[in-house]
Amino acid sequence: MTTAAAMFKALVQASHPLPALAVTLVTAGLAASTGRSVPGIAAIAVAVLLGQLSVGWLNDLVDAPRDAEAGRAGKPLASGDLHPAIASAAVALAAPAAVLLTLVSGVPATLAHLAALVSAWAYDLGVKSTPFSVAPFAVSFGLLPAIVSLGEPGSPWPPLWLTAAAAALGSGAHFVNVLPDLADDAATGVRGLPHRLGAGATRLLAAGLVLTASALLAFGPPGPPSPLVLAAVPVAAAVLAAGLVLGRRPGSRAAFHAVLLVALVDVVLLLHTGVPAG
Repeated sequence: MTTAAAMFKALVQASHPLPALAVTLVTAGLAASTGRSVPGIAAIAVAVLLGQLSVGWLNDLVDAPRDAEAGRAGKPLASGDLHPAIASAAVALAAPAAVLLTLVSGVPATLAHLAALVSAWAYDLGVKSTPFSVAPFAVSFGLLPAIVSLGEPGSPWPPLWLTAAAAALGSGAHFVNVLPDLADDAATGVRGLPHRLGAGATRLLAAGLVLTASALLAFGPPGPPSPLVLAAVPVAAAVLAAGLVLGRRPGSRAAFHAVLLVALVDVVLLLHTGVPAG
């Protein structure tokens, strides 16, 4: 592998590619649900992708010493496969590019995106180690529908139920994401809200939040729920119940997988619902 190819691979690994891609695809889906043009969808999707990349790179820059101490695999900055100066330059390029590209969708959408990014960067820079670690997820995910809707004619705000559902889903994602690393994080000095609550309470909160998102997406929109929604909500509740029961066995990851599965159902419901005008 050439030096350039190795550096590119390391940059991709350090960007948290799967969450970045997931948020980007959800954004594109929400934009498509509004009837936006293909160039418009592409512009907001690329803007959000650049923002997510900046968040991922900044996260690994800040966490590199802790990742090295914990011996975490797949962390190029911690292993020395990626120089911090390169990652810092990537953040410095991606962050302003994300904001500037959002201007294609207008100033209100740009301000919403900037607020979401500031919230996410704050998490990277230290909020993750405080009792308020979930707040950036609630704020940044809660603003995602607004980033899309404010780019529409008249710059309408999304309805409150949609904002609340996105915030609940993002908060649930925080608790789910931290669960596998609670012990390593605690050993390296990270004391966010999940670490203070413990694994059991974290699992319950994650389950409650993603189920709340399901209910808001199902019953928030005006009119009767669609057949898809009517089928999805009881299935989500049953999956969570089974996961929490099975997850009580020592070493079981059933609760973690159940919450992830319901979060995926919530994303499907979110895309199915779209972004109605507020």
